[in-house]
Amino acid sequence: MRTWLTILTALIVILPGSAAAQRRGDVAFRGGISLPTQDLGNAQLGTGAGFEATVGYRFLEHLSAYAGWGWRHFGTDVDRASFAGIGVDVEETGYVLGLRFEHPMAGAGSPALVLRGGATITHIEVKNTNGDLVTDSGHGLGWEAGAGVSLPLGTRWRIVPLVSYRALARDLVIGSITTPAKLRYVGLDVGFHWSF
Repeated sequence: MRTWLTILTALIVILPGSAAAQRRGDVAFRGGISLPTQDLGNAQLGTGAGFEATVGYRFLEHLSAYAGWGWRHFGTDVDRASFAGIGVDVEETGYVLGLRFEHPMAGAGSPALVLRGGATITHIEVKNTNGDLVTDSGHGLGWEAGAGVSLPLGTRWRIVPLVSYRALARDLVIGSITTPAKLRYVGLDVGFHWSF
């Protein structure tokens, strides 16, 4: 009896996911612009740009886990001095991991609502006009949240416009001066997802 109960439980867990779709894996590449919501220390950030690549696994019908790596670049006001100098470049690089909820709006194969949220493990690098590293914050924990729409392009491909918000707080040290820095921005991205 115990063996049959174990088999029945396994089938209840496995079959609904298999029936919903055979493809559980997902590879995504997205890029776009980043709109800072505040200055970094006293450095006035301009509009940034960047990209991200992730791999996902759908473990429930509408819920996936994702992990990946991303890069964002921001310029600063070239006429305004900051804690790191004049006209420095700011980069955020590192890892992302979290959960993505994707629910069709009208049934299988229709556009779907996408909600995404998770952690970032990133660092902030500040470089001078020659491209030399001025300071590096070291990796630290931040967070992200986003919403968008998944638009099917055939059976395996989807295009996903996404609006997201990211926040990271780290200390930047130049010489003996420590500057608390909060990198916060809204991302306007377009992603291409391939299911396997």
